[in-house]
Amino acid sequence: MTTTEQAPTTGPVPASRRGRRWPAASAGVVAAGLALGVAELTAAAVGPQSSPVVAVGDRVITLVPEPVTQAAIAVLGQADKPVLVGGTLLLVALAAAALGLLALRRPAVGTTGILLLGALGALAALTGPAGSPLDVLPSLVGAAAGVLVLPVLLAPLRTPPAAGTARPPGVPPVERLRDVLAAGDRRGAGLDRRRFLLTAGAAAGVAAVTGGTGRLLLRRFDVTGARAGLALPAPASPAGPLPAGADLAPQVPGLTPLVTANRDFYRIDTALAVPQVDPVAYRLAVRGMVGSPRSYTLDDLLGRADLIERDVTLTCVSNEVGGGLAGTARWLGVPLGALLREVGVSPDSDQLVCRSVDGMTIGTPTRAALTVEDAMLAVGMNGEPLPVEHGFPVRMVIPGLYGYVSACKWLAEIEAGTYAAFDAYWVERGWAARGPVQVASRIDTPGPLRRLPAGRRAIAGVAWAQTRGIGRVEVRVDDGEWQEARLSPRVDADIWRQWVLPHDFAPGSHLLTVRATTEDGEVQTAARAAPFPSGATGLHSVRVVAT
Repeated sequence: MTTTEQAPTTGPVPASRRGRRWPAASAGVVAAGLALGVAELTAAAVGPQSSPVVAVGDRVITLVPEPVTQAAIAVLGQADKPVLVGGTLLLVALAAAALGLLALRRPAVGTTGILLLGALGALAALTGPAGSPLDVLPSLVGAAAGVLVLPVLLAPLRTPPAAGTARPPGVPPVERLRDVLAAGDRRGAGLDRRRFLLTAGAAAGVAAVTGGTGRLLLRRFDVTGARAGLALPAPASPAGPLPAGADLAPQVPGLTPLVTANRDFYRIDTALAVPQVDPVAYRLAVRGMVGSPRSYTLDDLLGRADLIERDVTLTCVSNEVGGGLAGTARWLGVPLGALLREVGVSPDSDQLVCRSVDGMTIGTPTRAALTVEDAMLAVGMNGEPLPVEHGFPVRMVIPGLYGYVSACKWLAEIEAGTYAAFDAYWVERGWAARGPVQVASRIDTPGPLRRLPAGRRAIAGVAWAQTRGIGRVEVRVDDGEWQEARLSPRVDADIWRQWVLPHDFAPGSHLLTVRATTEDGEVQTAARAAPFPSGATGLHSVRVVAT
């Protein structure tokens, strides 16, 4: 008698295993989505800063090398934060898909991986500049939800024990649950597609509901309504009316307006979740090397008799030559020098360490805060309370300095100290400590590589040198002589000036270059330098084609 022996089957056949890979990866992604949804719901009780995505994103911003940050700003501009959030979610999804695949054969790997991701989120929240022990809850609660749901999602994808085969004693209850869930369909080597789709769909629904509910509940922290109900007092020293014809933009299509609308004003900061500061609960502490430390409420600041209103152009140090990270607004605020003298700032203090409510530190030269005439604690912007994303309820504005050393938003504390004793956030990352604004000019129109009809048309743009003022702007076409442009009427040394030069374009390609000269005679340098570490320099040029 002949006996045919067969090799024992130890698991699903390769084809079946391949058929389960995508469902397993999907299970990991769905489990991660549910974990994030539960975390967002928990964050609604703790605070926006405790969201794992926000916490991890904030730590990425802090830890990434400065050249990478500058490259991101150069390429993405003000879209850097949405891209960072999207990139973070994409990485979480990829990691979750990998964990789903691994957990199909080794459940402990999936559990460990989810717990590690939760620990990462908790650590990021705890170690943030304004982190607290309570901020770890959303990440930990979300991780616990992911650990519970992943085995349930994977159960329909696993091969059940053969019929009549009893599990040995001591098998964990979760393994027995998997057997029950997987036993419904033995066709396809244990792959119960219907059960998997139902389970995954239910989990995805829970993820959407918890995440969406969390986002809705987080709106309770929103201060938009409180901001809208805030009435700004009239300044004791109002800004003067703009001279007739001060804004040339209506006459020159493509020219930047003299005053930038709040909705168009550039925003570059490290806050993924915009701080929501209750104006009623707001406090500003002034301490350190001062004779009389004080704490101010918003009403204290708004009720002062010395409020000033000024037109000031702000510039980001990350702005490339010809870039758009600059804007002008009419600011209302408390004179900073007067307030510092009231508290008796020490003459030995050379740095003000300004702290935001989210823990950001900005180091400001004490001398500039005391001596720059229009330096202020701003509470208003273009006739309304500060927009939330621009620092509501109080921010600092000091003309002549880049924002990274002068424009602390959501200001919570001013500590008079010294540069020797403390390095603020940006200085730690290698930026120059004091940050005076470089002389700059930009061509707005015609735009680069623009094709335009030959003949007469305007070349126009803006130029700025805060506290010094712009005295002259010149334009060169190709290798010709420098030609002086017409400037907009002078308003103040702290605001940029528009300029226009009509030119007769001959057919062909032309290189246009602009340079500015300050009122005290400093000519803008042609030496090219990157923004890091003390601001970009060089002349802006554009090439156009006349046809």
